[in-house]
Amino acid sequence: MTIVSVLYPKSSTSHFDHDYYTQKHIPLVQARWTEMGLERVELMRGETTLDGASPSYELIGLLSFGSAEQVQAALAKFGAEIVGDIPNFTNVEPMIQLNSLVQDQ
Repeated sequence: MTIVSVLYPKSSTSHFDHDYYTQKHIPLVQARWTEMGLERVELMRGETTLDGASPSYELIGLLSFGSAEQVQAALAKFGAEIVGDIPNFTNVEPMIQLNSLVQDQ
């Protein structure tokens, strides 16, 4: 399993349209990538740090695929469209990384 983490940094000048993201961007991702191996989407909204400060990230998305090859194929086919939609809901560049699952409990 390969998990794509997409982290949207939060700052005093950043904005993030959660309605657009959940109602338009994520359905677009699912419509394009489910047939390419997307198995699961998990979204986490940053609330606070342990000491009560503002979170470092507005939102963290986890996209689970069966393999890294499926991720690469999905990006090759629809990546430009998916990434091109990002300015419609935020003014920040997300941090994106591929991860392998170490343990699932």
